[in-house]
Amino acid sequence: MTGKNRENYNANYIAYVNSFDPPTHHLKNCLRAFLVGGFVCTIGQFLRYILEAAGLYGDELAGTVSVILIFLGCLLTGLGVYDRIGRNAGAGSIVPITGFANSVCSPAMEFKTEGLVYGMAAKMFIVAGPIIVYGVLAGTIVGIIYLFL
Repeated sequence: MTGKNRENYNANYIAYVNSFDPPTHHLKNCLRAFLVGGFVCTIGQFLRYILEAAGLYGDELAGTVSVILIFLGCLLTGLGVYDRIGRNAGAGSIVPITGFANSVCSPAMEFKTEGLVYGMAAKMFIVAGPIIVYGVLAGTIVGIIYLFL
């Protein structure tokens, strides 16, 4: 194949592949992600106001709101709702704490048929494990640097 024919062949192949690929709507996807992520954060803020009115403050308030959002993320994952939200919202459902809960809960549910230890417990942190490890490592390094400053 000569250079000109190869370029023509490559262009035809790329056009052929692109004919099967649906067009991406970047603005629409960004808007959905922004709205869903903002909605999750709004729910968290609403919970914060409710619990503050109930008398919680400081670390107890922050911890309780986080636990409730993690519970809701796992509950919605178990009911199959979070997957549908994620399909439509993209990164807007991954970024908040509920997305982290989903990333731990989904593999646990998927591999529960393999048993409690080798299935659910071992596979639970496939996605979230590196995040936890590097988060703890980064926190330790920052703590050591803060200690010496």
